[in-house]
Amino acid sequence: MNDHASRRDFLKLSGGVLGASALPFLKVLPAEAAGKDVLVSVTGQTMNSLDLHRTGTNRASYQVSVNCYDRLVTFGSKTMPDGSMSYDYSKIEPELAESWTVSEDGTEILFKLKPNAIFWDGSKVTAGDVKWSFDRAVTVGGFPTVQMKAGGFERPDQFEAVDELTFKVKLDKASKLALPDLAVPVPMIINSKVAKANATADDPWAMEYLHKTPAGSGAFKVLKWAPGEQLVYERFDGWVGGPLPALKRVIVREVPSPATRRALIERGDVQISFDIPDKDAKELAEKMTVYSTPIENCIYCVCLNNNFDAFKDPNVRQAVAYAIPYKDIFETAAYGRGNPMWGGTPTVDDISWPQKSPFDTDLDKARDFMAKSGFAEGFEVPLSISLDLDWMEPTALLIQESLGKIGIKTTIDKIPGANWRTASLVEKRLALSLESFGGWLNYPDYYFFWAYVKGHLFNASNYENPEIETLVDETLTMSIDDPEYAPKIKRMIEIAYTDIPRIPLWQPALNVAINGASDYEYWFHRQLDVRTLKGA
Repeated sequence: MNDHASRRDFLKLSGGVLGASALPFLKVLPAEAAGKDVLVSVTGQTMNSLDLHRTGTNRASYQVSVNCYDRLVTFGSKTMPDGSMSYDYSKIEPELAESWTVSEDGTEILFKLKPNAIFWDGSKVTAGDVKWSFDRAVTVGGFPTVQMKAGGFERPDQFEAVDELTFKVKLDKASKLALPDLAVPVPMIINSKVAKANATADDPWAMEYLHKTPAGSGAFKVLKWAPGEQLVYERFDGWVGGPLPALKRVIVREVPSPATRRALIERGDVQISFDIPDKDAKELAEKMTVYSTPIENCIYCVCLNNNFDAFKDPNVRQAVAYAIPYKDIFETAAYGRGNPMWGGTPTVDDISWPQKSPFDTDLDKARDFMAKSGFAEGFEVPLSISLDLDWMEPTALLIQESLGKIGIKTTIDKIPGANWRTASLVEKRLALSLESFGGWLNYPDYYFFWAYVKGHLFNASNYENPEIETLVDETLTMSIDDPEYAPKIKRMIEIAYTDIPRIPLWQPALNVAINGASDYEYWFHRQLDVRTLKGA
């Protein structure tokens, strides 16, 4: 809306729909009116840090790495069958690197940096900055370090600043994941001069400083961050990592209420509502542009923590897998959007991923497995969900009802979104939980690397199987054309669907409503890339 009268009408009409959480948003609109240069987006997710390398940084915060920092390389783009845009995993393109060469044996990659690349403070981007940033990523531990390891980047001695504009990477062995892994959000290039100036003996990687104050060369700077309220991006006109964005400013508002977000996008007060519920996607598609993109390499699932006594029993895990009301969940929580991940064949016939599990709803089978288990009389367990993820509560209620029919009593444990990642993935302390992991690099072995290897971030089940870990190590660097690759992948899937530490529900779609913007592009990291967006 563009006039004060329509804003007053909006407030009157909205009544109770726009609660207190929307008021800070409405206050910002007159001064930050949307137009060709300014765009407003809303999300239900809460950002808890501006530094992706920080322990416990949540998924919502990844957008800062994407929009404010550069990487050496990026993925290309492609047009989807429905006319929408998506990243293209098959294309690696320059970002800070001008060019690169790979040695004949695949173990060395030599990057030449763009000579005109500068950080926000005007200082030159050098190979020394790249080395410091990579050293940081492989040293800080947690998610960033394991993500780097997936591409074969494990130690600072693998990185060399040959001269001011030449950076060398040395791999222990060639890997199909090396270059793609440099295009994900983690290997972001930080202004090491600024970071070092704000580091301390106890904090050599400036984790506290960069948590609130990014220092990059990316397309946008952070003009303002009010945790729990909004993040304001301002364009960096010196950016050379790609075409200069059309927008000068982007405001990302955190609005927890789905009803409020829907009202705002319907009235045109915001131009993008990101990651909207499936129900809203279905209904809003009749009124405006809604993109629903299946999330590659992603499965919504139920995680059974092997540290919990009952879930150490394979018969209990099988019982739970047969008790899940899959179809009811898919229709109720996903509104039929996405791809079902249950009811597959008992044998693994191909290496496509995600692929359906062999389980379906069968309470008689579930009761038989419970009777054979060491917990035939049943047990109690909390079922944990994130308050930030709208699909989880209706899913949990249906699971709670169904598990009760086989003697498993659950209480639903609702965890604030800002604390969810730490509880579920970092501390791995939730006995029974829902999870939404999607692998960034589009291979089944990469998914298994994160979700089935002991100690890795998305293994919320604390699952451990030496055979799977050996198979993951062998296949990660293996070419998909290697004749041993497919049999090893099939074996991994067989084990996963026999041991069933995580029970697949469905492959979700990422839903984005657009009303007054264009050039939205889907990305695997499930965060809004504001660099390509245009206003009305």
